[in-house]
Amino acid sequence: MPVLSDSYMGLFMPADIPSRITRFIAGQADFPYIKREETIGAFFIFGKDGGVHGDSEVGEARDLAKRTVEQAAKDIRMYASMPGRLDSAFTRENYTKRMLQIAVDSRGLKQEEINERVAGDPTILSDCFAQHVAFYKQEFYFEIFGPLKKYQLPPSLQQRMESRMILLGYNAKNARALPFANSLEAFFAWLKSH
Repeated sequence: MPVLSDSYMGLFMPADIPSRITRFIAGQADFPYIKREETIGAFFIFGKDGGVHGDSEVGEARDLAKRTVEQAAKDIRMYASMPGRLDSAFTRENYTKRMLQIAVDSRGLKQEEINERVAGDPTILSDCFAQHVAFYKQEFYFEIFGPLKKYQLPPSLQQRMESRMILLGYNAKNARALPFANSLEAFFAWLKSH
């Protein structure tokens, strides 16, 4: 299976980000809905279902990770240079447009299921990361791991994550600036609970 089609993206910090996005779209919260002091953590899993095997797939995942980081940096620069796009009205309008696209593509689903898809949509989540980093003028970094070996994983995640590659992004200068021991610690804790 090609690495691109076997990839998954999400935000794992703040832990309640799906409900914040849902409340924001519903007009029950304003932008920014993440506080300056909160850590934002983004993840990309390459080889989600089949793992990443062989030099060709590892190269494909690394290339995809590089393009992902470049796009995030480009989006952050764009938002930083256009502060008018960092307000509630503009952001809510963009999220609502995306929600309508998802609703059309998800005909037959209940509104609750559509809301879940919207709150976990990679386009919205990528925007959320870029917007908040730009709004607070924060530094950010990404780090890639893997393919992960069994011994590198907590026992409860070994079957689920062995042979996967992970790209993690944070609104911090580097791993030493995080409020936990290393880049993977918080992600693994989140994975265990999901």
